[in-house]
Amino acid sequence: MSDLPRKVEIAEEGPREGFQIEKNPIASADKIALMDALSATGLKHIQVASFVSPKLVPGWADAEAVVAGFTPHPDIHYTALWFNTAGLDRALAFRDRLHLFGSISLAASEAFSLKNLNRDRAGQIEAMRKQTAAHIAAGVPVTRIGLQAAFGCNYAGDVAPAQVMAAISDGLEIAAEAGVTIRDLTLADTMGWANPHQIETVIGEVRNRWPDLRLALHLHDTRGLGIANAMAGLRMGVARFDAAVGGLGGCPFAGQPGAPGNIATEELALLCAELGIATGIDLEALVEAGRLAERILDRRLPSAVLRGGTLARFRARAA
Repeated sequence: MSDLPRKVEIAEEGPREGFQIEKNPIASADKIALMDALSATGLKHIQVASFVSPKLVPGWADAEAVVAGFTPHPDIHYTALWFNTAGLDRALAFRDRLHLFGSISLAASEAFSLKNLNRDRAGQIEAMRKQTAAHIAAGVPVTRIGLQAAFGCNYAGDVAPAQVMAAISDGLEIAAEAGVTIRDLTLADTMGWANPHQIETVIGEVRNRWPDLRLALHLHDTRGLGIANAMAGLRMGVARFDAAVGGLGGCPFAGQPGAPGNIATEELALLCAELGIATGIDLEALVEAGRLAERILDRRLPSAVLRGGTLARFRARAA
């Protein structure tokens, strides 16, 4: 395990990703309560809202109210998601509360891009050119490529590493044309197709070609391999992960209603703690935030740690 990182950054996406997919409306006050609970766990990155079309994603029709309502901590980066200039304009109104940065968002599967954004590969490249220019004009730095469907697609099947490399090249070309430098790359298993060997293979190929890019993984637990895939990423030295408290979320455009969402933040934090990897997270407080999410939604979330708890009290009892 010599390649394991000493420290891991976990970006919490549960509020944004989770609330977008719930069938029943969730009160803004409840969303804010979960944001504030997560802010007390030691997390340093929390994605708090989506500035997207309320017709397509009604769960975030109240994005402005939620972003205005939570209590920010000065040492936490609060972020939001948007896909076009209208969303960017909405986010810019909260520059004093949000850490704004631009991403070049692409997909390794053209079929998923068509389902998710109604754009083929060429259309999404052109959209990202325009969005990158809009970010620059607004003084928002563009330092990241986010690649969806990087390991497989419910509409197109297996995604070959060559498709991943081609999509990354598209993003880097967009950045070069705009005169910006990409430092970060997030590989997203948007529909839960990845397995540990595939994680290692794709990361290895990316590293061989672009060794200076800082890698992050966005893993879904659709088929129960999420934490195994995270372990594979850790063994490859990946030190940045997205996760969702309680295992909230799922992609509304994946064509698989009811599938589990992101890996649970508390499961990833527990894995890191057991491996001696620092996260800065208070695991007990995080578990309580997960249980709050369950009460808000009035249903059980998929996280095993919410059922089994942490190991601290069992170790204390044994001692």
